Formats: sequence, structure tokens, C-alpha cells
Amino acid sequence: MKRYALVVPTSMGVRITPVNRQPVHISHEFHMQATSAETNVATVPASLGLPVKVLTTFVEGSPIAAFIKSDLRSRNMDFEGKDVPQGGPWGYRHQFNIADSGFGLRGPRVQNDRAGEVGRTLKVEDFDLQRIFGEEGVEILHLSGLIAALSPETSRFCLELARAAKTYGTKVSFDLNYRASFWKGREEELRAVFHEIASLSDILIGNEEDFQLCLQIQGPAAGGKDLVDQISSFQEMILRVQNEFPQVTTFANTLRQVISANEHLWGALLLRDGQWHVAQPRPIQVLDRIGGGDGFVGGLLYGILKGWKAEDCLHFGWATGAMAATMVNDYAQPADEEQVWAVWDGNARVKR
Repeated sequence: MKRYALVVPTSMGVRITPVNRQPVHISHEFHMQATSAETNVATVPASLGLPVKVLTTFVEGSPIAAFIKSDLRSRNMDFEGKDVPQGGPWGYRHQFNIADSGFGLRGPRVQNDRAGEVGRTLKVEDFDLQRIFGEEGVEILHLSGLIAALSPETSRFCLELARAAKTYGTKVSFDLNYRASFWKGREEELRAVFHEIASLSDILIGNEEDFQLCLQIQGPAAGGKDLVDQISSFQEMILRVQNEFPQVTTFANTLRQVISANEHLWGALLLRDGQWHVAQPRPIQVLDRIGGGDGFVGGLLYGILKGWKAEDCLHFGWATGAMAATMVNDYAQPADEEQVWAVWDGNARVKR
């Protein structure tokens, strides 16, 4: 029996968001939350009772680190990581993400402040991989391209985690998450790292930009403005990815068209064991869009961990992604499975 259903390496930070969907530059009141893309994913299975572990690093003695640790505990997640001395006022710190939610035709704006980010120091020597994968046991290791590209140390860290996972029979999930600013000046090095991680993966998640820029896969043919009309082109691209990485059993891709900051068309594709499954795009209301893709991945992985059929995994992921867009925080935190299925069914009636 493996102790953990899901393990995620991550660099934790905080996000500050103006209240009442106001822009950052004129706001005086902000909501602060602990966040990272990878813990956004992990929050879904953790909220629904599966054991989850976070591998990260903290700034020693920092009140922000204490805030993050308390938040992770509140989300039912174990965590393990080194406390790194700050090294003075110009030393290490946790990243800040400053973002508003937008409203109507005013789109959201995001400012990332990652100078001195302690997560860039993540290295394999700080963790006992034999204990984590061999003794404790892990069902799925979920990796993100955000962490794999953060620094040379984190690139090696993610690669060694993927290698260890395969050694001990743990499935590997990889969300490519391309960021141009992370790749600048390291393109050749990171393509090699991402290609090897993808070659070790069982589950591969991305969009057209991710597959093209991370793995040099030909992108989809130019399509019309209608998102539905582009689905076949996305499927053709994913089949090219499958030819390059035949050991991958599951490919996933979200579909999004922005109508306004308050309304999106939201859909998803899943290719699992050679069979296509499509959640056709339909309108969803959006309180805050950040974390919707992570919510989808969290729900998808939850379904896989529960052993559900592929179509149910896709629908559950669609719903947890849509649910994340209704939250002030960056993640979906469902009360139970029934609440998620009600979202998929379009049932917003009060439950008493």
C-alpha cells in the first residue's frame, strides 16, 4: 500500500489580489493567499480525502513561510522541505504574484515578482528519494514545467524525481507549462530536460504552445475563431505528440475562449489508451480565471487515482477547472464529489 496518492514538487509563494475585482494600480485593500500551480493541482485530491505530499523549500524564520505552512496544513497536505537561511534583506524570499481578476472587457493583469525566490534552490540532495518513493510509496508524481524551468538546480531536481519515480513504479504526470521568460537563454538545455521528462511520463498535459515550444512538435493548423472548429486540429497535434512519446497513455488539453473576464467558453480533450474523449466547450461564469487549468489537472488526476473510466476523469476535471474559476483563491477546493458532479451537470440549485 503506497502512502501517498500524489506528490508534487513546487516553489511556494503568495498572491495578493485587490478586493471587489478592482485593478492593482488603484487598490488599497488586497486579499493574500498562499499559492503555486502545483499545489493548485494537489488541492483537489487533498480536499477529497486522498493523501498528498508537497516537496518544497522555505525561508527560515520568515512569517510568509509560516503563513504558507499553515495554509498547506489547512488544505490537508503534508509537506517536506529545507528551511534556507534568508541571508539578510537582499537574500532569499518567497515569490510574490500580484494580480487582479479583471471585469467585463477589462482583462486581468498579472505581475510576477520572483527576485530571490527560495524555490530556485530546490535540489535533489535535500530529499531522500529512496524513502519517498521506495519506503513511503507514491501513486503519481506530478511535475510542472514551471518548476522544471525555474533554475538549473530545479531542472535537475525534476529530472531526478522522474527517474526515481520510474525506478519505483510510480506514474509520472507532466504539465508542460511553458513560460518564455523562464526559457530565455536556456532553450537548448531545457528542451533536452523536458524531452527526457516527457519520455518518462505516463500522463502528458499541455496546449498548442507548450507542445510546440517545449517539445518542438508541429502545432495545430490555423483554424477559425470558433473554438469548436479548432478541436480536430488540436487532436491532430496530440497524435503527433503521441508518435514522439508512445509510452504515454494519457494526453490532456484544456480548451478556452475568452468572451469577457466574467465569461469563458471552457472545454477539454483527453486521449487515453488510444481513445478520444471530448468535453465540448460551453459557457462558464468566471470570478477569477487564474488556476482554472490547474483545477482541471487536479480533477483529472483524482479520477485516474480513483480508477475511473476515461470519460468520467475528463468530465470531473472539466468541472473542477470550472469550479476553480468561481473561487477567490487559485484552486478548487470541493466539499465532496457530489458538488463537482453538480457543476458538470449544470445544476446550481441550492442544496439543503
